[in-house]
Amino acid sequence: MMKLAAVVVVLASFAVTIDANVYFKEQFLDGDAWTSRWVLSKHKEDYGEWKLTAGKFYGDAEADKGLQTSQDARFYAVSSRFEPFSNEGKPLVVQFTVKHEQKIDCGGGYVKVFPADLDQTNMHGDSQYYIMFGPDICGYSTKKVHVIFNYKGQNHLIKKDIKCKDDELSHLYTLILNPDQTYEVKIDNEKVESGSMEEDWDMLPAKKIKDPEAKKPEDWDDRDKIDDPTDAKPEDWEKPESIPDPDAKKPSDWDEDMDGEWEPAMITNPEYQGDWKPKQIDNPDYKGAWVHPEIDNPEYSADDTMYKFDSISVLGLDLWQVKSGTIFDNFLIGDDVKEAAAFGEETWGKTKEPEKKMKNEQEEVDRKLREEEEKSKKDSEGADDEGDDDEDDDEEGEEDEGEDEGEEEAHTEEEEEEEAKKKDEL
Repeated sequence: MMKLAAVVVVLASFAVTIDANVYFKEQFLDGDAWTSRWVLSKHKEDYGEWKLTAGKFYGDAEADKGLQTSQDARFYAVSSRFEPFSNEGKPLVVQFTVKHEQKIDCGGGYVKVFPADLDQTNMHGDSQYYIMFGPDICGYSTKKVHVIFNYKGQNHLIKKDIKCKDDELSHLYTLILNPDQTYEVKIDNEKVESGSMEEDWDMLPAKKIKDPEAKKPEDWDDRDKIDDPTDAKPEDWEKPESIPDPDAKKPSDWDEDMDGEWEPAMITNPEYQGDWKPKQIDNPDYKGAWVHPEIDNPEYSADDTMYKFDSISVLGLDLWQVKSGTIFDNFLIGDDVKEAAAFGEETWGKTKEPEKKMKNEQEEVDRKLREEEEKSKKDSEGADDEGDDDEDDDEEGEEDEGEDEGEEEAHTEEEEEEEAKKKDEL
């Protein structure tokens, strides 16, 4: 019996393996050959250009190569086709990595999954898609993960706010859509959100609506507190809010003919009690808050096929970026959640720490260079100041020498005059 059980387990594992499907996988491991698999849209003439690169910092120079946006303030549109399939009766997994190494300020980092009838050369922002998924960042207010499903020709945004990563490192984004119409969003192979399509998207009309025939009864009292009818305002309550300052005195030089009638300044009345209000008591007729009765919505109809897309066949990057530099890599579309997680660990998981280390080392080198430049600048400014002092000293020395020479010349002339006088006397 134990041997039979072991055989059953092995066969079950094998069955899971052969049933798993990977419909699309792209790692850009063959250099420029990616251009034969990806189609650039020609809908606009000024779409931004893509380049294949691992970026400024990476964990593996070859494995981390991906498609990077290369021009600022541009729309981008490129897509890749695979054999059409339907996700009916099985999970759908969409996964990829994104690296905003340019410290993105405003731009998309999401993918779109299209039906087979997409004209790739004419793909643009209004092209109908099945799914839009991934991060979107713009300023401080928008830093979220889009999860948008197309249902009966209309795009429906998720009602939950899922925060995306906004640093400069690579991150793994995964969307799982199950045939029971539940979903899960993962970032870096960790669940960040989950739920059901019916609850988290407004695809279907509400199950219940307020009864249009129901109205709150006229005698329904929903006040929990009322004024105490026995409470009366005290006779001495009425006190003015402001009164003349009793300490104020008319200036001795006040001239009523010139200055008009003198009036003391006003001050807050210390006896002022504000507006009088009666005390509140429990309302003996209180019936509670009236709740509008609900009825079944006649327009509601359950749909257990909302999750299903019949002809999934194209993955596209259709987005706008103000500051370019985002790198997309490690795309996977399949139906096995565990296989997608394993693929994420084999790619992003293996290079994330070396990538972070290389980035930190670069930042340390940049920091030291900045410090050296600042020190050099300060030293240069200090040398200039010393040079100015030396020039001043030289000028002062020259002036002193000039004064000494003048004094010596004046002294020689006086001596000559005295000698001339003595000769005349003799």
